[in-house]
Amino acid sequence: MSINQADIHPIQAKILKELIFHPERKFSELNVEGVSSDQFSFHLRRLAELNLIRKTDAGYELTAPGKEFANRFDTDSAQMVFERQAKLGVSVSCIKNSGNGEELFLIQQRLKQPYFGYHGFITGKVRWGETILETAARELQEEAGLSAELSISGVKHKMDYSESGELLEDKYFFIVKTENPTGTLRDNIEGGKNAWTREEEIFRLPDVFDGVDETIKIIKSGAFQFVERKYTVKRY
Repeated sequence: MSINQADIHPIQAKILKELIFHPERKFSELNVEGVSSDQFSFHLRRLAELNLIRKTDAGYELTAPGKEFANRFDTDSAQMVFERQAKLGVSVSCIKNSGNGEELFLIQQRLKQPYFGYHGFITGKVRWGETILETAARELQEEAGLSAELSISGVKHKMDYSESGELLEDKYFFIVKTENPTGTLRDNIEGGKNAWTREEEIFRLPDVFDGVDETIKIIKSGAFQFVERKYTVKRY
């Protein structure tokens, strides 16, 4: 079951907070605000149904999923809101030889929001329990129908701001270089178009993502690199 902050009542959030700082608490110790017993029991049952807490001989404690879930809260906040964190993803830089000595890069035009219409490398979110290379292999197969030799070339922390200064996106990308691809390229997928492109042609395309040139330099360098950049984007 996928649970988010909207599923949690403020009383339930306070119960979770108590159990973050105390391995085990009795009913009376959890009910710090003196909510009626019937109402408080309802919220305890609901947290148990969500598998976030369990009843013990001495009271209540967080389950393993409950510990992971409660750890997302900003415990310094009176409202117990989730801490917003940078997203974690991969940038899959797929390269092949054209046959005449030229390198071709697999470039995708993004046809979904945000950044509808932008051109760049295939990217994707790291799923729970996946390694970086597992994510890259899955994304390359799902997005392009290809398999390839994979290696991690670096990490990029990319922050995109609007022209008014609002932070729009905060992401860490593992830059994964993929070589010797096999399979039949899927030119069109839901949400994107793929094409093998010469390096000099990439930057003639409209709406190229900021930092594509830097990613190419990283994968060509042969040395693991970490870069951190802030960009101002005109269209999101």
